[in-house]
Amino acid sequence: MLTCVVAALFVGFVTASPLRVRSPYVVKETHFVPRQWSRVGPAPADHIINLQIGLKQNQIDELQRHLYEVSDPDHDRYGQHLSVSEVNDLVKPSDDTLDLVADWLLDNGIHGSRLEYSPAKDWISVSLPINAVENLLKTEYSVFGHEDGDYLVRTPEWSLPQHLHEHINVIQPTNSFFRPKKQGTTVLTVGDISSDKWAPVPPPSPASYTPGGGVAAACNTSAVTPLCLRTLYGTIDYVPQVPGKNKVGLNDFLGESNNRSDTKIFLEQYRPEAVAAASDFQVVIIANGNNEQTQETPAELAAGKGLEGNLDVETIIGIDWPTPLVAFTTGGSPPFVPDLTTPTNTNEPYLTWLQYVLAESDLPQVISTSYADDEQSVPYSYAKSVCDGFSQLGARGISLFFGSGDFGVGVPGDCFTNDGKNTSQFMAMFPTSCPYITAVGATRNIPEIVATDSANGFVSGGGFSQYFPRPSYQDSVVPDYIKSLGTQFSGLYNTSGRGYPDVSAQGYHFTTIWNGSLAILDGTSAATPTVAAIVSLVNDALIAAGKSPLGFLNPWLYKRGFKAFTDVTSGSAVGCGTTGFPAQVGWDAVTGFGTPYFPKIVAELGVSSGGKGW
Repeated sequence: MLTCVVAALFVGFVTASPLRVRSPYVVKETHFVPRQWSRVGPAPADHIINLQIGLKQNQIDELQRHLYEVSDPDHDRYGQHLSVSEVNDLVKPSDDTLDLVADWLLDNGIHGSRLEYSPAKDWISVSLPINAVENLLKTEYSVFGHEDGDYLVRTPEWSLPQHLHEHINVIQPTNSFFRPKKQGTTVLTVGDISSDKWAPVPPPSPASYTPGGGVAAACNTSAVTPLCLRTLYGTIDYVPQVPGKNKVGLNDFLGESNNRSDTKIFLEQYRPEAVAAASDFQVVIIANGNNEQTQETPAELAAGKGLEGNLDVETIIGIDWPTPLVAFTTGGSPPFVPDLTTPTNTNEPYLTWLQYVLAESDLPQVISTSYADDEQSVPYSYAKSVCDGFSQLGARGISLFFGSGDFGVGVPGDCFTNDGKNTSQFMAMFPTSCPYITAVGATRNIPEIVATDSANGFVSGGGFSQYFPRPSYQDSVVPDYIKSLGTQFSGLYNTSGRGYPDVSAQGYHFTTIWNGSLAILDGTSAATPTVAAIVSLVNDALIAAGKSPLGFLNPWLYKRGFKAFTDVTSGSAVGCGTTGFPAQVGWDAVTGFGTPYFPKIVAELGVSSGGKGW
């Protein structure tokens, strides 16, 4: 009898405290080092990195079903966006996943007190020295140098115990060589704004503009201003009704910031009634992001530091005032003059930014991002995890805009696969290729054509993802476009991939104040904040009418909204030694559906300005 009792107690003990699951390490992921990077030497063993571990999200497919339902204008749930807690409940990992990963970390001496979990517990962050990470992932890190002088600490391959492969989606920084690049090109830095030598014809300013004069009176396409954009896209007479309830955001990466002094000068010249916004816009600093307001150093000026940040903030306020602006500035970029013995934070910033905003309950309804890189510079696991994060924001009613790139279908000489085979291929851009964001191409002139500036190497980008399949909302238009191409470009792009851009806007010769002087810039980084600002005004009208903001607008755009956009049918995404994808009637892979016209968009959505607007 005693033996039976002891046996029963032993069985109960085993059931309550199972032995830790252990299995041999197996390679989880390998990614080729892009040709622009080369190994410099071993990574310093004591270099600290913030390791981010992405766990399998238990119901991510279910979340994305909700996303499409609340974004489809024909669905009875349209506009019923999810709350933060509802999103978190859907992406929270299973208990098995959480327990097994925690056990693995504990086996490697990483105690729970050192771990930082995201609100949904789908991401774990922990700061560790390189030697500890190398042991954890059975890998070897190195310092890699880029041909332009930047440095990263990365490893091409990493491993996990076999039983964890199905529980961990991604770990970074490991094999991602993604380096967000500003999607803008400096055309000309002129000097003192009072000079009359910087352009053949000075751009119209509000002081010299005759109301009702139309686009011809408002626009000088050699120097595009907010007055031109507001007139061309029909927001000139709209007065925002619910500023505060409605907000707009922008992202700064790579040490960029938004200079208040320059913004004040810009607004004094081009939107004088909005001057106070130069000191009023909110800056959110993430992971030691830059909010420098002092004079740039000669080296920083030579590198164009601050041009992108100023372009974004000046464009958005110039169109959207008095809608409150939130500027997110996220750290995580190589230094200007790196010291290989003590590399600074070389974590890429997207995951850092995502983890921050996904934990916040109060976010702008529209966020503009003017940064991207070659899709193949990141491993698929990373791209999918970041894209899934964007779907979570979309489900919450947030519209994300990214530029389509500034090099057409690719820079000649770089149009090859990164798989060791060097196969000729058009270069897709990421995060532009993610199906859960709205990608923005650039136009120029009036009437508008595809934006190109051969003298400065700028061509508005377009293409098809190699990673993400074509989303269902594109099925009504993209196959017809591909059919129209025939065998042209055969084998150079993925005919079943997500096509981009979705829309476009002016992105040529934007006026920008930088370092107290006037600069002229090209790029989809000008078009992107322009579209974001216009959609933010649409949200203002919707919220004022008691409706939900647009949120993830692509399902609406491809089903109905395209009718409110002006088709662009001239030009192409020149690149890779080819003419690139051509613009044509309807959707195309260089301008999308064309450029927005605010009065038509608002009318299509069935709302008005309440008697105060257009």
